[in-house]
Amino acid sequence: MKLTPPFSETLLNSRWLLPVALLVALGLGWSAGQVGTLVPGLLLGITLLVFFLVLIFLNPRAGFISYIVYCFVLGYIGRHVTGIPFGLGMDGLLVLTWLGVIFHRSEQITWTRAKNDLSLLGVIWFGITVLEIANPSRPSVAGWFYEMRNISLYWLLTVPLGFVLFNKRRDLRLFLLLIIGFSLLASFYGIKQKVLGVDAMEQLWLDAGAAETHLIWGKLRIFGFYSEAAQFGSSQAHISLICLILALGPFAWWKRISFGLASFILLYGMLISGTRGAMFVLAAGIFVYLLLSKQTKVLIIGCVLAVGALGVLKYTNIGNGNPDVFRFRSSLDPNDPSLQLRLTNQATLRAYLATKPFGEGVGTIGTWGHEFNKDKFISTIEPDSYYVKIWAEYGIVGFTIWFGMMLYILGKCCGIVWRIRNPQLRQQLLALTAGFSGILFCSYGNEIMNQVPTAMIVYISWVFVFLGPELDKASPTT
Repeated sequence: MKLTPPFSETLLNSRWLLPVALLVALGLGWSAGQVGTLVPGLLLGITLLVFFLVLIFLNPRAGFISYIVYCFVLGYIGRHVTGIPFGLGMDGLLVLTWLGVIFHRSEQITWTRAKNDLSLLGVIWFGITVLEIANPSRPSVAGWFYEMRNISLYWLLTVPLGFVLFNKRRDLRLFLLLIIGFSLLASFYGIKQKVLGVDAMEQLWLDAGAAETHLIWGKLRIFGFYSEAAQFGSSQAHISLICLILALGPFAWWKRISFGLASFILLYGMLISGTRGAMFVLAAGIFVYLLLSKQTKVLIIGCVLAVGALGVLKYTNIGNGNPDVFRFRSSLDPNDPSLQLRLTNQATLRAYLATKPFGEGVGTIGTWGHEFNKDKFISTIEPDSYYVKIWAEYGIVGFTIWFGMMLYILGKCCGIVWRIRNPQLRQQLLALTAGFSGILFCSYGNEIMNQVPTAMIVYISWVFVFLGPELDKASPTT
């Protein structure tokens, strides 16, 4: 029986491909000569878009990888090209990838992998988010739409795609390479901002109001090409922690040195961000790593060193001449004005939410609260914490459910890593688990876990850890 070649092969081997390409090139050249570059630019853009759509439907993994990359560059694009809601590009990439998977005719797509408790929890949390539309406070539906994307939709869409598209050891290596590579690129861009200053569009962003939180004591809090300094600093600490754990793993010497150098550069990126809460990513993550290392001596020594480092920050003035170090030290001061303001805001919210067990509604506090729910008292209070945002929007009932889910996922990740036998795989999954624990702890002080690229990294980290038992049985080369 004669087999029909795939569409991609038929297209590439067609005798019409070269003539059509020449006609398109001539047409673009003629259009440029007649009306300038606008029409050819649009035609080229449409051509690239069509090519990208075809690529996603032929190979859905390309869409998922594009989503990972887009989460890193979104902040830069949005700051330098104004007036376009580039954030919706994440939704578009995920939906297109879903369509590519649904209509992809291949035995490689195994939907049963997505049938697990992690995907189920995503469905439950999204369902609760949908029910919040009926909140008695009658919040804005527009505010709900924009808020629910970061808070639940991306979890719902990303996790199942990860299970069906990114489920091999080589995918884990690619994922680590992408997040470390782009994080390092962000570090170098941040160093450029510190040494050479910001560009014109970044200065406009600062002048429009961002300077209030990004110029402290006359010093710029570096934000790289992320949305703002808190996300930049916390993400740098997150990936620095992952690199540090990988540097301690059973890998080739040159890989360990590379991971160690990357960890140091990312640590510097964290420092120049001026994000004090980022320090707790390292503290919590290192504790989880030591706990899962199965080495009692290492755990004791690591805890002693960690307590000693915190003691130096808390009870000495070493490094105070450096503004970055001084700002990090202030995070341990119980009388810090920023901390006192947060405690005051939380006390106000506690009294306001006492009779609202289901909160004020999704999108009523923070950025979208300011824009779509100005009539709500709660929109005048800054959450300054992802925990506080969940509590304010979902109430104590919703917060309890969400926090229970997070503890369940963290506990199961730890249990899976504990039983992994392959030493290299164990170290990789341990790094991802420790990173998630650090971000979960850090999100108590800042909105980190619901922002890109951190949210994407956390969701896909969950996927790989939950796939751990399957990856442990597979060949390292797959």
